[in-house]
Amino acid sequence: MRDAIPLDGDTDDLPDPTMSATAVVDARGVVTGWSEGAERLLGYPSRAAIGRPAARVLGTDRDTGGAVRAVLGGRSVTASLRHRDGRRVAVRLRAFPWSDGEGRDQRLLVATPTELPGPPSASAEAVFTQCRLPVMVFDAELRAVRASAGAERDLGLSEQELAGRRVTDVLPPHICHKVEDGMRRVLDTQETEQFHVRGRSRPDAPDRVWSITVSPLRGPTGQVRHLELSALDVTEQHLARERLTLLNDVSTHIGSTLDVMRTAQETADVAVGRLADFVTIDLLDSLFRGVEPKPSATGGVTLRRAGQQSVLPGVPEALAQPGDLDDYPESSPPARCLATGRSSLHRTDDEAVRAWEAADPGRAGVVRAFGVHSLMVVPLRARGVILGVALLVRHRREEPFTEDDLYLAEEIGARAAVAVDNARRYTLQRDTALALQRSLLPSRLAAQEAVEVAHRYLPARTRAGLGGDWFDVIPLSGARVALVVGDVVGHGLRASATMGRLRTAVRALADVDLPPDELLTQLDDLVTHGAAEEDTRVPHEPELDGPTELIATCLYVVYDPVSRRCAAATAGHPPPAVVTPDGAVDFAGIPPGPPLGLGGLPFESHEWELPSGGLLVLYTDGLVQGEDHDPGSGLALLRRCLERPVRSLEAACDDLIRTLLPEQPLDDVALLVARTRAFDTERVATWELPSDPAAVADARAKVQGRLAAWELEDVAFTAELVVSELVTNAIRYGQPPVQLRLLRGHALICEVYDSSGTAPHLRRARAFDEGGRGLLLVAQFAQRWGTRHRADGKTIWAEIALPAPAG
Repeated sequence: MRDAIPLDGDTDDLPDPTMSATAVVDARGVVTGWSEGAERLLGYPSRAAIGRPAARVLGTDRDTGGAVRAVLGGRSVTASLRHRDGRRVAVRLRAFPWSDGEGRDQRLLVATPTELPGPPSASAEAVFTQCRLPVMVFDAELRAVRASAGAERDLGLSEQELAGRRVTDVLPPHICHKVEDGMRRVLDTQETEQFHVRGRSRPDAPDRVWSITVSPLRGPTGQVRHLELSALDVTEQHLARERLTLLNDVSTHIGSTLDVMRTAQETADVAVGRLADFVTIDLLDSLFRGVEPKPSATGGVTLRRAGQQSVLPGVPEALAQPGDLDDYPESSPPARCLATGRSSLHRTDDEAVRAWEAADPGRAGVVRAFGVHSLMVVPLRARGVILGVALLVRHRREEPFTEDDLYLAEEIGARAAVAVDNARRYTLQRDTALALQRSLLPSRLAAQEAVEVAHRYLPARTRAGLGGDWFDVIPLSGARVALVVGDVVGHGLRASATMGRLRTAVRALADVDLPPDELLTQLDDLVTHGAAEEDTRVPHEPELDGPTELIATCLYVVYDPVSRRCAAATAGHPPPAVVTPDGAVDFAGIPPGPPLGLGGLPFESHEWELPSGGLLVLYTDGLVQGEDHDPGSGLALLRRCLERPVRSLEAACDDLIRTLLPEQPLDDVALLVARTRAFDTERVATWELPSDPAAVADARAKVQGRLAAWELEDVAFTAELVVSELVTNAIRYGQPPVQLRLLRGHALICEVYDSSGTAPHLRRARAFDEGGRGLLLVAQFAQRWGTRHRADGKTIWAEIALPAPAG
C-alpha cells in the first residue's frame, strides 16, 4: 500500500492511522491492500485478506455487505463489521479515491471504531462496584485501575486507596510475587491463566486458599492494555481435598509392616505437618506383654510410648522416648479418653487442660515453652477394644483445631488402631508359632564324636508366617552321625506341625539304621499317607497356610568317622556344599530325587570320601534364593563365601547369614555346618573270626588284651560278657564270615558282623531253656544296642558306658 497515493493529493481529510483501519479495494471490490490497523481491528492478517472480496472480509451478512457496497459507491456510513473471532465491531466506513503505481483506479476504504475505550455506562458501573466477588483491573504497568466491592472487602482498602498500587504494595510477599508473576505471563502470552495461592488477604484475615484468574482485556483494536484479576475463595474445597489425600496416605503408609512400634510411628509421621505440629501415640503396656488390653476405668494410667513426631527437629516437645513408659494423671484428657472411649478437643485455657497442667508440671512447662494452644485426644479402638490413645497438638500453626479436624483425627485413629491390632495379633500368633517351632527343633544337639557342628535358624519376617524348615543331628551306631535338613512347603502353624512330625519320623527311621535312600523312601510313604488322612479330617484354609498339598524336601547325610566316607540322598533338596581340608569347595553330586509327598518315585544314594577336617554345609533354599539372587547365583555366592578361610564354625555361620541374606528374609532359613573328625587306627580294633564255637574264647582274650592296652580294665568284664554273647549268637545263628570290631570313643562300642540277613530279637526264656538269654544279658549290661543291616549281611552292636575320667 506504500505505492498507492490519493488521486487528488488531499490528505487533510484522512483519519488518524493509529486509530483507524485501512484497506485498498479495486474496481471489482477485491482487497488489494491491508494495513496493520485493519489486522488489529478485524483479526485477519494481510495474507488472509488480500485477494478476497471486501464484502466477505468485512462482513458476511446482508446489512454489512450492503454498507460496504454503499461506501464503495462514495457514501459514508456506520456499520457493524465481523471480527475474525465472530464478535461485532461498530465502525464508521468511508472511501477515498485512490490510484496504484500504474494508474489504475481503486478505493481507500477507512474504518474508524465508533466505541473507543472510556468510562463504562452507569449500569455497568453499578454492577462492577456492587460485585461481591473480588475483581480488579490493572493496567499494563500492573497498577490497579478499578476494584470491586468484593476486592475492597477482602483487602480492607477502598478503591481510591487501591488505585495506582501494585499487588506487591497490598498482599503479603509469598502471595504477591506469585500473583504478579502470573500477571506478567498473561501480558506476554495474552492468554488467560489460572492458579492457586494460600495465605491472608490482610493481616487480620484468616488463612485462606484462593483460585486466581488473570485474563487479558482487549481494546477495540485487539491490543491488550489492561488485565482483569478475579479471586475465588476455594478454602473448603481445598481442605476437603487435603483431608481425602491424607486419609488415602493413611491407608497407604500405615500398616506397611506387621510391627506394633513401626505402625504407631507411621501414624505419627503421616499426621505431623499436615494435621498437627506434634503427635504422640501411646499404647497400653499390657498389649506388649501378650495380654488382652483392658484399660482401668478410673484413676491414672501408664502407657508405653510407641511413636511420636514433630515439625521441629529432634521432637523437643516429647517427655518420653519410644519404648518408655509415660504416666497420665486421672484428671488428664488422655486418661479420661481411655476410660470413656471418647475423643475430645481442647484449647489450653480449658479447665480440663489447666487441671492436667496442675497435676503434671513437666507437661505444663512444655505447653508454655512451645506455645501450645490447641490439642486433640483420640482413642485407638479396634474390634471393640481400646488399645491406646493419640495426642495431637498445634503450636506452630496459628489456627486452632476444629470439629472437622477432630472428625479427621478420629478416622485416622480408627484406621491406625486396626493396623496396630493386626500387628499385635500377628505378633502373638507368630510368637506362638515360633514357640511351637522352636520346641520341635533341637534345643541342643546330641553328643557324638563324628563331627563338630554349628547351626542357625532364622524365621521369615513376612506376613506369610513361619515356615517348616528344620535341621537335626542324629547319633547312629558305630560312632556314625546323620545330618538332616528339611523344608515343608507353606507357612503357618500347619507347616510347623508338619515339620515336627517329619523330624520325629526321621529320628525313628534313623534308629533303624536305614541307608539314606531307603530312609527317604519310607519317609515319602509317611508323608503321602499323612496327607491323605489330613484331607479327610481337616478343612484347609489356603489363605492361612498356603498350598493344600503336603509337600516337603529333605536331605539326609550319614558320615562314618572310621571309614571317613559320606553317604547321602536328597528328596528335592539342594545338595550339601563340601569343603575339603585344603579349601576346595564343591557341591556333592547326589542324584536328585523328587520332593516328599509325590509318592512312588525312587531315591538314590551317593557316597564319597571326606578326610578329617573337611566341612559339610547343609541348608534350606531360603539361604540361596531371594529377591537379590536366584538359586544359581545364590549357590555361586555360597561357594565364594566358603572359599574364604574359616576361623570357626560359628564365625562361618555368621558370615554366610550376613553375606547371603537381607535384613528381612522372605523365607525361613536353616543352616547346619559340620567339620568332620576321624577315628585313627589306635582307637579301632578289628578281628576276623572263624565260624567255630571255640572262637568265642579267643575273642574274649583278644578283647581283654585290647582293653588292657587302652587302660579300660574297669569295663573288661562287661565287655567280655557282651562280646561273648554277640559272637556266640553270630556263630550259632548267622553265616560266615564273622567279624568283631571294637571302637573306643565316649563309650566302648562292640560290633559283630555276619553275612546273614536274619535279625535277632529279644525273647523271654523259660525256666528250663538252655538258651535264649544272650541278648537279654546284652540289653541289661549295655547302655544301647541294636542291629544295622547291610546289603551283604548285618551288624549287631552294643555300647558300654565308660567310667568318667578321674579329677
